[in-house]
Amino acid sequence: MEASTAATSSRSQSYPARLTGMSWAHFLNDGAANYLPGVLPAILISLNLSVALAGTIMAALLMGQALQPLVGLFADRVGGRVMVALGLAGSSLGGALVGFASGFWPLLGILVLIGVSNAFFHPQALAGIRRLGGERPGTAMSIFMVGGEVGRGVWPALASWVVVQWGLGYLWLLALPALATLPFMLHWAPRLPPRAADATPIAWRLHAGPLSRLVTFSALRSLMILSVVTYVPLMWAQGGGDLTTGASFITVLLVVGVIGNLGGGRLSDRFGRRPVLIVAMSISVIMLTAFLLAEGIWLWIVLGVLGISLFATLPLGILIAQDILPENRSLGSGMALGLANALAALGVMLLGPVAALWAPAAPLWIALGGGMISIFLASGLPEHMEKTPQSGIA
Repeated sequence: MEASTAATSSRSQSYPARLTGMSWAHFLNDGAANYLPGVLPAILISLNLSVALAGTIMAALLMGQALQPLVGLFADRVGGRVMVALGLAGSSLGGALVGFASGFWPLLGILVLIGVSNAFFHPQALAGIRRLGGERPGTAMSIFMVGGEVGRGVWPALASWVVVQWGLGYLWLLALPALATLPFMLHWAPRLPPRAADATPIAWRLHAGPLSRLVTFSALRSLMILSVVTYVPLMWAQGGGDLTTGASFITVLLVVGVIGNLGGGRLSDRFGRRPVLIVAMSISVIMLTAFLLAEGIWLWIVLGVLGISLFATLPLGILIAQDILPENRSLGSGMALGLANALAALGVMLLGPVAALWAPAAPLWIALGGGMISIFLASGLPEHMEKTPQSGIA
């Protein structure tokens, strides 16, 4: 009994440090994997590429996330935590190589490397955070997601600043923090047990309906986010704005959205997930409409509120997926995040010619329609409130 109590105390003491470390790793991984929109105008000019290819370039970066369900299935089977470290290493390596791309096809190859590495990082990390969170999975997931969203928000601005100061060839500097962090990953990441060979098979017929609704909802939500981060900087550049200011729109959306990450998880622990999803997506639709009609300082203010409402839904979708597949939580995470993002990336690619034919604002109006549909999908998502045991965390 005393040994068990001591072990529990040790886990409790290490919990904040490990959660903070995992959030930091998420910051580095998602920063390296998502800074591209901040320098995309410069890359298009450097490689003499058309704006119509902007969606294809973003899709190459994000389509690798379609592998997340398969990676999650494998991660559930083998357990452990090595895939988290491998994912961070690959994303950072790819991010360092972007500035050295000599043409369109080498650039696509580097972006695919980043996308596949990103797919390695997330499923096992998300399942580990769920396990680490114990009886407050919403709060733990929110803290972890904050790291990723801050990374996605800050790195486009950092990358654009590096490019303005020194050029594309110096983007490798952004990979140095990850290189220093990698030795700590096997200590911070929880070790997941492998799925038992005699475990109950996944009841796909039972879960097909809820999973399909959740993935569709998440894809439409991600389409709103990706459309903003891809086409708003291009709107600004075509209007004669500078690269750094265009990247600041992404920073405001994603960094202020951290409030939503934290608030969404905490509110869901108190009021349930479905009500938070419905209210948050309703606000998102209103805010994106307001952004498309706004001018001046209101552009940044509205984007900040849009970020809060959109990112309040992110940890909740992952938790719902993990509850639908309780014995395959890495797989559930991969479907709610990776597969949904890949579908959204396909949508962004298809919207590229629309932006070239009409204007970069046109895809945002289409994404707005998808946001309206997502409100109705949210009302039919399952409300699971299972408790997660803390035993066995390593």
